Amino acid sequence: MREENENNLPAGVAPEGKIEVPAGGLKLPEERKNSMISAWSLALVGAVASLTILCTVWPDPYLDVLAFLPGGLVITFQVTILSIICAIPLGLITGLGRLSKNRFINLIASTYVEVIRGIPLLVQIFYIYYALAKFLQVSGLTSAVIAISFCYGAYMGEVFRAGIMAINKGQTEAARSLGFNKVQTMIYVILPQALRTIVPPVGNECIAMLKDTSLVSVMAMPDLMQFGRSYAAKTYLYFETYTIIALIYLIITLLLSKGVSIMESRLNYYDKRK
Repeated sequence: MREENENNLPAGVAPEGKIEVPAGGLKLPEERKNSMISAWSLALVGAVASLTILCTVWPDPYLDVLAFLPGGLVITFQVTILSIICAIPLGLITGLGRLSKNRFINLIASTYVEVIRGIPLLVQIFYIYYALAKFLQVSGLTSAVIAISFCYGAYMGEVFRAGIMAINKGQTEAARSLGFNKVQTMIYVILPQALRTIVPPVGNECIAMLKDTSLVSVMAMPDLMQFGRSYAAKTYLYFETYTIIALIYLIITLLLSKGVSIMESRLNYYDKRK
């Protein structure tokens, strides 16, 4: 016979307005851990295969374009690395400023974030390189690094602020009860715990920074994009040139995103074992 509950309903059927919970508890569907890996692998293999096929089957002009671009790639990495070195500390200072109880410091940090995020990066590059040249001559590399660092420093400031706020206030109270001052509490207690939240979005911002370095070509800086523009203007092979550039950017960003993913999984390793 079929079992019935106290409301004379078959077993497993809940009365109207109620939810019948199995004895073992609700079983949530398992996360598909390999879906992103498969998508990443598909994109990377597709990009590398496309680049290889184009340069093998049609060496003229695709291989010629590829051989012309490495010099610009060096400048692209140089601008990216210098901008990351400047933007991360600036983002940390901004995030701490936004959390400061000092009204003056909080106002300065908040104003910086609102102003910088409200102006497109391309306009900032033009302003620093061309507009400020009326008062101060700045090299193209310096202008690019300053503009990108200030732009992404504002975005990273919000990332740092959110990561720090995600830490339970009890951690601060516990550290202060042990005799730590505010600086020691932030350095030794709050920031190490906030890293697991902060690192992934900061890594994504760094990847976006690499892609946005293509904007520095407006200053005639010899980066990857400027090298491509020069080659295309000289040979009129716009389709072939920009196809190779797009594939190069795609491969680099995919490799960097994998590195960020590995770093994130390392940071969350012990959480997954619990």
